[in-house]
Amino acid sequence: MLGGLQTIVARDLRLSMRRRGDVLNYLVFFVIVVTLFPLGVGAEPNLLRAMAPGILWVAALLAAMLSLQRMFASDYADGTLEQMLISAHPLGVIVVGKTIAHWIMSGLPLTLLAPVLGVQFDLPQAALATLVLSLALGTPVLSLIGGVGAALTLGVRGGGVLLALLVLPLYIPVLIFGAGGVAEATGGMSAAPHLSLLGALLAISCAVAPWATCAALRVAYD
Repeated sequence: MLGGLQTIVARDLRLSMRRRGDVLNYLVFFVIVVTLFPLGVGAEPNLLRAMAPGILWVAALLAAMLSLQRMFASDYADGTLEQMLISAHPLGVIVVGKTIAHWIMSGLPLTLLAPVLGVQFDLPQAALATLVLSLALGTPVLSLIGGVGAALTLGVRGGGVLLALLVLPLYIPVLIFGAGGVAEATGGMSAAPHLSLLGALLAISCAVAPWATCAALRVAYD
């Protein structure tokens, strides 16, 4: 099972590197959205620090959403996903591998880039560290939940809009706890409660989301 998981992750990463333009699109979108806010609201440091947690987290969430539709779509279109469903490897292993690869190509770059962009909001060091930690905990949840939505809308016309409607309500707790933790750190308070709740969401998502994604993929082929 471990060998199969590594194979799926390596395969999806190679395919993503062949479509580097898609990965750059998410990152460029994230950079543009975050950069335009200080230009639009002015250079007031207190205002920027107060707005920074929400801006950074909303931009990261929307950038991660842009990549969800491609998680299974290309494999579904060329028949590869159907072969995966009947392969010797358990479908859960395949789903987990594709989710890990999706996070590496979308969530991880956003996590590493966020503190660099956070500097322009005059965030203190503690808030930048909390931002990285909150994104490291929260972006895998976005990928796990997004995988369920991507599987449910597989092959559906206008699936992008439907996918957004499905996953956005489920993303709200991640957004609240992630941005709230950074806001607490910015104000000099402890972000531990918010990070603990993000960790709990990650644990629940790891237990439930792969199973739900497998069920949705089987429904798509029935």
